[in-house]
Amino acid sequence: MLLAVLSDSHLTAPDARFERIFAAYLAGADVLLHCGDMVGAGVYHALCRHPHFIAVRGNCDHFLLDHDLPPTRCVELTLGSGRVLRIGLAHGWGERSSVGSRAAELFPGADLVCFGHTHRRHWSEHGPTHLLNPGSLAEGSLALVDIGEDGGLSCRFVDADLDLDG
Repeated sequence: MLLAVLSDSHLTAPDARFERIFAAYLAGADVLLHCGDMVGAGVYHALCRHPHFIAVRGNCDHFLLDHDLPPTRCVELTLGSGRVLRIGLAHGWGERSSVGSRAAELFPGADLVCFGHTHRRHWSEHGPTHLLNPGSLAEGSLALVDIGEDGGLSCRFVDADLDLDG
């Protein structure tokens, strides 16, 4: 299973670059997660084209849907083996150096916690939980997570602007 994870797109509406990124990296993912700070409703609606799109509200999401998007979410994915993978999703807040550990505390027992806010890529283990910040899509960064049938996780960061232009 392929999981595409975004955060901090900071776009009011989709542009040509966003559409290239969507076609190249997001459309083919089994699940698409956005960790907040889409900024504009147009970006939210564009991402809703994906059949398995899940998002949370960020601190810059002040468009009309900001009250409809929860600040946190827990998602359960059932793998082909029947194993259930628990994923926590939050934007994050406060001091940037501890955003990941604070987000992890929101989802005890989660296999993966995805967060944003810092604009910095991060992939680590926090006890039994993997922590992922895909970086900022506004700065060309996203993450692709391969999930094995046994629930094993591997993460690849994408420099979308370099990969699409080069």
